[in-house]
Amino acid sequence: MPDQQGDRSPVNIHLLVNFTKQELVDRYAGSVLGAVWTFIYPLVNILIFTLIFSKLMGARLPGSSSVYSYSIYLIPGIISWNAFANTVVRSSNVFIDRAAIISKVRIFLPYLPLYIVLSESVIFLITLALFIIFLLLTGTPLYPTVVLLPFIYALQQIFAYSLGFFLAILNVFVRDIKEFTGILMQTWFWLTPIVYAPDILSDSVKALLVFNPAYIFIQAYHDIFVFNNMPNLYALAGLTIVVHIFLIFVYLVFKKLEKDIRDFI
Repeated sequence: MPDQQGDRSPVNIHLLVNFTKQELVDRYAGSVLGAVWTFIYPLVNILIFTLIFSKLMGARLPGSSSVYSYSIYLIPGIISWNAFANTVVRSSNVFIDRAAIISKVRIFLPYLPLYIVLSESVIFLITLALFIIFLLLTGTPLYPTVVLLPFIYALQQIFAYSLGFFLAILNVFVRDIKEFTGILMQTWFWLTPIVYAPDILSDSVKALLVFNPAYIFIQAYHDIFVFNNMPNLYALAGLTIVVHIFLIFVYLVFKKLEKDIRDFI
């Protein structure tokens, strides 16, 4: 087994930063506009959501007469879900994708998914900034509860990291995990009130939403940006405990299987 002290050497932090930079560069490598696309894609998505749902389809959020109400409901859920789902999906294959690096560098394996968390966070922050500009341009107020955003985002990404890391461990031994993860996230998306309001669900189905971790943080974004409500702090506190217990569990599984993981890779 690699020396644990060596695994935690500063070179790992240096590699993590380089991986993050390279990840962002590689997305648009060879394109004329380069990193500008990082801003263009989120902007286009916001414009599409606004044009199609608000203008062409005339979609309205129940109980609101604002022409932009549905777009304002949809966008924060979509951008937070994208950061969460992309982190899980891409992290689940990180050991396979970086097998060459793992075989040559004494890197502490739990560090690897972190560069995905960081790169997705950059995209999220850019998109969120554009969304806030959109809110200001449409005269939509920002409420004081916006100060809770860093906590909520950190919580969702710790969960995404933990789940992605767990699936990455499994993926080393069972390569079908990659396809399973894609199906899991697609199904999970539609089981979470992101493109629809939970009010359309029956009471029995709504009662089950408390067991959906994604619903807890997605609803928190909706409370902050749409309903001017304080997010459910009890639900967030409960999710915080569950997520950290799961993180500890995943780390213990990793420590148990670390030698096998390196051997299989």
